[in-house]
Amino acid sequence: MRKTFLFFAIILLGYSSGESAQFKSGEFKNWAKTPPMGWNSWDCYGPTVEEHEVKSNADYMAKHLKKYGWEYIVVDIRWFVENDKAGGYNQTDPRYVLDEYGRYQPAVNRFPSAKDGKGFKELADYVHKKGLKFGIHIMRGIPKEAVAKKLPIKGTNGITADKIYTDSIQCTWLRDNYTILDVPGAQEYYNSIFELYASWGVDFIKIDDLSRPYHQAEIEMIRKAIDRCGRKIVLSTSPGETPIDKADHVKDHANMWRMVDDVWDEWRHITHLMKISEKWYDYIEPTWPDCDMIPLGRISIRGERGADRMSRLTKDEQYTLMNLFTIFKSPLMFGGDLPSNDAFTLSLLTNKNVLKMHKEGTEVRQLFQQDKKLAITSRNRKTGEVYLALFNLSDENNKRKVEVNLSEIGMQECSATDLWSGKKTGFYSGKISAELPPHASLLLKLKKTK
Repeated sequence: MRKTFLFFAIILLGYSSGESAQFKSGEFKNWAKTPPMGWNSWDCYGPTVEEHEVKSNADYMAKHLKKYGWEYIVVDIRWFVENDKAGGYNQTDPRYVLDEYGRYQPAVNRFPSAKDGKGFKELADYVHKKGLKFGIHIMRGIPKEAVAKKLPIKGTNGITADKIYTDSIQCTWLRDNYTILDVPGAQEYYNSIFELYASWGVDFIKIDDLSRPYHQAEIEMIRKAIDRCGRKIVLSTSPGETPIDKADHVKDHANMWRMVDDVWDEWRHITHLMKISEKWYDYIEPTWPDCDMIPLGRISIRGERGADRMSRLTKDEQYTLMNLFTIFKSPLMFGGDLPSNDAFTLSLLTNKNVLKMHKEGTEVRQLFQQDKKLAITSRNRKTGEVYLALFNLSDENNKRKVEVNLSEIGMQECSATDLWSGKKTGFYSGKISAELPPHASLLLKLKKTK
């Protein structure tokens, strides 16, 4: 009888404390067993995206992309500011929307379904009914306005926002929030916001200003908060170059993490990304180094880099970007406005052979990156096929031979198929090579014949 009473006392205590069912340590690594694929509003709408635009992109994804594995619809930065602007944030007189516990809420003038305190619940439901998943962006830390108003922290006994912050390491490029100190009330604040996001139906969260400098304490609080919220929320840390000496830590706390600053439709951004990625091959799987969003299609409609345009990258450069992202197994977050896609852009997102490699390829490694040439390989354990990407990174206006010894990938002879076209390119013995124009690349599937 005493044991029975004790059992029920423990159950009731847990219930009354408001504790959610917690996930086991490391369980989050199973929530994105392949690199996440989706759409993010940043490249086309900056900090000004509105509900109808999110819905139109969700409609497009459900109709044209879902069957190829694309599934996330992500609302990027400052969805809680009523009067934000494109081409630079409004940091002069922003009108924030917060609840009584200092938690940001969607601006109703931009997201009408958020009225009456419903948050993103109705928008998330809309996305879910399409068979897709819903994501949001936040900045690390606690709102300055919550600190100024000394708003209470939910789940504490009288701790207020002004007791858990410091302004000494505030984000340098967006000053909405303060850093959260590792003090009583801090974990509870992060717990409270993820409890809220879980109630909305959030499936993915991108959190900025975590990577440079690397905010280890806040990352650990975020991990704990997600694990206790009762919902599988995929975590993306961003932006900037995550320090390589924090590789083991970040892969044990996040599903994906940025390797570089924002990648736009400029060739120099792609070559920089290729150089930075050299450090990260050993850390691919089961969580994912992130090449950033894909700046293709129609971008900067109300964006942060240049005027409304179709991507400035040439077709060869667009193939090169996609070849890098897919063979590297980066998350694929498309940045352009999906309903504005032309046929070519759509073709880059729907090639079954390329996406199969992206999903099933493993043992990714760089063979070389020198003399403006790059070769990357991976392997499909299910089929035994080997993938090979060859790149000419030179700016010189002539073709260059990019060559690989087959022995470097465990072969003497092989047949090769172009993954984009599906056409066989021939049989090779000893070496495989391609004459490539400047900024061009070739993505091959190799089948061993000897």
